[in-house]
Amino acid sequence: MRITSFQQYQTDYNRSLNQPDEFWSGIAAHFTWRKKWHTVLSGDFHQVDFKWFDGAQLNITENCIDRHLKTHGNKTALIWEPNDPSGRTKTFSYSELHQAVCKTANALKSIGIKRGDTVCIYMPMIPELMFAMLACARIGAIHNVVFGGFSAQSISDRIHDAGCKYVLTADGGYRGDKKIYLKQIVDDALQTCPEVQKVLVVKQTNFDIDMKPGRDVWWSDVVSHQADSCPVEIMEAEDPLFILYTSGSTGKPKGVVHTTAGYMVWTSYTFLNVFQYNDGDVYWCTADAGWITGHSYMVYGPLLNGATVVMFEGVPSYPNWNRWWQVIDKHKVNIFYTAPTAIRSLEAQGTKHFEGTDLSSLRILGTVGEPINEEAWHWYDENVGKKKCPIVDTWWQTETGGIMISPLAGITKTIPSYATLPLPGVEPVIVDSNGNALVETFVEGNLCMKRSWPGQARTVFNDHERFKLTYFSTYQGLYFTGDGCRRDNNGNYRITGRVDDVINVSGHRIGTAEVEDALDEHPNIVESAVVGYPHAIKGQALFAFVLCNETPDSEEKLKAEINDIVIKMIGAFAKPDKVLVVSGLPRTRSGKIMRRILRKIAEGEPDKVGDITTLLNPEVVEEIKQKATLVI
Repeated sequence: MRITSFQQYQTDYNRSLNQPDEFWSGIAAHFTWRKKWHTVLSGDFHQVDFKWFDGAQLNITENCIDRHLKTHGNKTALIWEPNDPSGRTKTFSYSELHQAVCKTANALKSIGIKRGDTVCIYMPMIPELMFAMLACARIGAIHNVVFGGFSAQSISDRIHDAGCKYVLTADGGYRGDKKIYLKQIVDDALQTCPEVQKVLVVKQTNFDIDMKPGRDVWWSDVVSHQADSCPVEIMEAEDPLFILYTSGSTGKPKGVVHTTAGYMVWTSYTFLNVFQYNDGDVYWCTADAGWITGHSYMVYGPLLNGATVVMFEGVPSYPNWNRWWQVIDKHKVNIFYTAPTAIRSLEAQGTKHFEGTDLSSLRILGTVGEPINEEAWHWYDENVGKKKCPIVDTWWQTETGGIMISPLAGITKTIPSYATLPLPGVEPVIVDSNGNALVETFVEGNLCMKRSWPGQARTVFNDHERFKLTYFSTYQGLYFTGDGCRRDNNGNYRITGRVDDVINVSGHRIGTAEVEDALDEHPNIVESAVVGYPHAIKGQALFAFVLCNETPDSEEKLKAEINDIVIKMIGAFAKPDKVLVVSGLPRTRSGKIMRRILRKIAEGEPDKVGDITTLLNPEVVEEIKQKATLVI
């Protein structure tokens, strides 16, 4: 199951494509099954009816927890680090995790939750969030985790769409110096959700909250007296495990459905091999459990491998910018997985925040969420990894369930800003706008997948037609990722950004990620976002929104310096026609820049930016609108 050399990677990769049933049967044999599958893979991308390990029966929590108890029951499964560094760290062995999940599962059954029910989870990053996810899976309920920063309207929309009758939440939470009034937000959401029957509330902050009689129940009142063992519900391989909502191009979020067996095999296999996990390693993924990264690489993937996981409630800047480094040193973290956005934020603070920290425990670094620019990659390598830790720049999506293209730590040769090579079972194809496969060694086009892989999402909840239309209608027989991509002469892949972020300027196809990389080389630029807008002569031109360390003396001078860098790194054709210095960039709650909003502003249609209430920083949009009128 484990890849230990590049030669083995090549062998396994070829086997996975030439003998897929044999290959995946061998991987799946490492897990606990109640009944074996009758087919490894059935269906195809034309009918969009693919299934993995069909006919098998299992429960994923038996594989995450129970099967480790005999040999690793006393091993630490979870280390919870609170927002406040003066707070008490909590640790749970695999035996203690098993007891907590079983008690929670029994509590969920006691309030009426049963197999097939959908359960909305809206919690801070506390251990009970992990217990809740695993307890749902143990009894066959479908969890729908909503990031604990979304608005009441967003929660209401998801509850309605997923048909949730139950909500698991907390009285509140902390993110840095901010108080998050989770229960109040849930109360506001449920004003339009009469179908919700029970709300289970963790007392985490002692905030003053309202408890609605008959509906709202304190977590401790229900969980504490439950039995600490709970038999698993035997699930079919293709039974849904969870629904996770992701942004849609039309503005309505899509409820992406992941099923049980294939997701289990894929997240376990990719975690083990990408991070080259060793027994005894302490692993920390900084993602919130409300996103797919938190699902796959904070909960399921690590636990399936018997790993020790760090869960952190706080943010990197509180109470000081050295907080992450303190956590790494405190818990002797060996594997650290975070987002380029966070890396750039830390980079902007200089290097003083490393003083008094060691970081010598680190062995492997990873990045996730977007392509990492070269400057940030080198900063991460030099200052966090001390030039001794391989960096795995992972490409994947909510819909893929797990990592698709990435170096294997210490095995694959890394290239800054390249995701490098596909994992076994992944067969990428780069196509032109007409869907023709580009087979030359050095090509650039649209990234698709030719075959299914075990972790692939199966549908959009209650809307399979939307699933087919979104991912399988652009290029018949292919899964279209929506990303642009470049493949070099050695077969390494570099993601150039969303296809709608690939701009055609005077016949030149320019990936915005590439231009942003160049802009970020400027010593005064912390971060940038580049979008296209209509141009009478060029067809499209580039508009750059830039965030600076210090307010430039002259924006015209800054623009000239930017153009010099772009000419040097890419070519004159990639120079931005317009540059706007801003105090912030509009972001989703997961930290992604909303280029759709910037595109509308650049196109001179600021009144068409759409709903911005769920943004992390909606106030910055109005500022950008006003400043943009000076350059448009």
